[in-house]
Amino acid sequence: MRAFEAAARHLSFTRAASELHVTQAAVSHQIKALEEHLGVPLFQRLNRALTLTSAGQALSPAVGEALDIMASAVDRLHRQDESGALTVTTMDSFAAKWLVPRLGRFRRSNPEIDVHISTSDESVDFSRVNVDMAIRYGAGDWKGMNVERLMTEEVFPVCAPSLLESGPPLTKTSDLRSHTLLHDDMRTDWRMWLMALGESDIDYTKGPSYQHSNLVIQAAEQGDGVALARSVLAQDALAAGRLVRPFNFALPIEYAYYIVCPHAHLQRPKAKAFRSWLIEEARSFETGLPEIQNDAANVSRP
Repeated sequence: MRAFEAAARHLSFTRAASELHVTQAAVSHQIKALEEHLGVPLFQRLNRALTLTSAGQALSPAVGEALDIMASAVDRLHRQDESGALTVTTMDSFAAKWLVPRLGRFRRSNPEIDVHISTSDESVDFSRVNVDMAIRYGAGDWKGMNVERLMTEEVFPVCAPSLLESGPPLTKTSDLRSHTLLHDDMRTDWRMWLMALGESDIDYTKGPSYQHSNLVIQAAEQGDGVALARSVLAQDALAAGRLVRPFNFALPIEYAYYIVCPHAHLQRPKAKAFRSWLIEEARSFETGLPEIQNDAANVSRP
């Protein structure tokens, strides 16, 4: 069709070949194949001239319009790769407690890119949904994807300052028996934290639970109990003084936050820009974390 459109516009196989950067024979072969497919001649080949037949005259404007439409669509796709909307899917808690509070900095340095945040804990089928990038929490085993570790984390108890001021004492691990334990959907983390300290006399199964970790942190800020917080999600509240750590010991977690997307997506300028910004933000965040002596031997026990 491209060969026909160029030949019909120039009324010359030679000039069409020059425009398309192919040989005149190649254009002639393409036109002949098209005519055989349609079952009608499209050109009258004269000694020193080329004219369109009635069938060629009927087909030419439609082909030209169709090629223009396709070229415009491709151009729009290229522009979308460079700017416009960038869709990122991540977990509700990570979006609320870490990503969204920092997005303003990306917007100020990349005003041409509009970031759309979609929250979900489900795996992403990039072939079926219009998503540029995912930030996921796990072991990093997303096969066939470009996977980059963004941040590791650890867990430790946190509570509101008011709970320490007006509630039961909370100076040693056994004091947790007198407090409400708050849980996210990974309830076994409390068990692992207590086991690491050799504490086996606390019922870690009791207490309210929340589907998302940001809700656990919110409940702790309200003074509803003691939460086992994830360091990435709780750090801003700790820095602002809305939460405090009654104990120094933190338990490293084997899972981490990862940037996940198809390899081809990182060729898109807007995705590349967001990835670079994410990595820089994560590096700055981890560099700014306070150094706390993480020694189980120094945690008070009964």
